[in-house]
Amino acid sequence: MNTKDIREMSEAEIEKKLRDSRDAQVNLRLRKQTGQVEHPHEFTNLRREIARLETILREKKLAASEA
Repeated sequence: MNTKDIREMSEAEIEKKLRDSRDAQVNLRLRKQTGQVEHPHEFTNLRREIARLETILREKKLAASEA
C-alpha cells in the first residue's frame, strides 16, 4: 500500500488498517519463533507500513486540530 492510497482513507480506516498490520506483525513474530517464516523481508515491509500509517494518521489529526 502506497502513501497515496493511505492519504485517501479516513482516520477510522487508517486506524483499522494499523490495528490489522500490528496483528499481522505479532503473528509473523510467532511464526518466526516456530521457524515457519518463508520470507523474512516481510518484517521490514510490515514495520515500514506501520510507520507510514502512523505518520499519515498523525498528519491528519494535526490538520484537523488546526482547522
